[in-house]
Amino acid sequence: YYPAQSPIHRLDPRVKIVCTLIFLISLFVQNSVLGYALAFVFLACMIHVSKVPAKFIGKGLKPIVILLLFTVAMNLFLTRGGAVLFHWGIITITETGLRTSVFMAVRLVLLVAGSSLMTFTTTPNELTDGIEELLGPLNKIHVPVHEIAMIMSIALRFIPILLEETDKIMKAQIARGADLESGNMIQKAKSMIPILVPLFVSAFRRANDLAMAMEARCYHGGDGRTQMKPLRYQTRDYAAYGVLMAYLVCSIGLRVCGL
Repeated sequence: YYPAQSPIHRLDPRVKIVCTLIFLISLFVQNSVLGYALAFVFLACMIHVSKVPAKFIGKGLKPIVILLLFTVAMNLFLTRGGAVLFHWGIITITETGLRTSVFMAVRLVLLVAGSSLMTFTTTPNELTDGIEELLGPLNKIHVPVHEIAMIMSIALRFIPILLEETDKIMKAQIARGADLESGNMIQKAKSMIPILVPLFVSAFRRANDLAMAMEARCYHGGDGRTQMKPLRYQTRDYAAYGVLMAYLVCSIGLRVCGL
């Protein structure tokens, strides 16, 4: 979460969740350069309005670099169709393969960047409350919506704690002479065992402490519980829906016109 005073930060979390989902779905509808250019411009404008530095969005793309390269390579070399652009031995690059790989790469980058924007502008508590409100109708068919939202909230809160714990364990092992960098892939995997074992032990210990604390406070689920700050739609939330609808109209128009 990146704290800032921006119109995106002040939006209702339900609006941000719904708008993000619709934006992600719209990326799978695009099939042209203009369509993806429109999605890129729209997302860039939202990032500018949110006042989240672009470098934070860029950091969120680093973990998917390997997946991105693998996806591009698979589509580039295995997709056939159109004119042959390059051929050498068993390697063949076609026009359709190049187009598909480029579109897939752009789509994946926009997917991660759009999701990152939502998490950067929404606190874990707001995200949990928004999910619980959106899934509220499922209570009528006895789906434990509150428990699902609680699990997601706990999972989000545990991520930075586990990252910090991992860093401490790695530094402790290095101080004891552990070599975590050199060696081949198998040796590096074996060197991770002294890190993973205490990390899992610590995670289970924290989970047990949290469960005991919740039982000591007589936690019994979402029945009869109220919210300190109930979610209510404001004028800016409806305006956000209007902006999203304008983007969808332009996106669908490009698809219908074949541009």
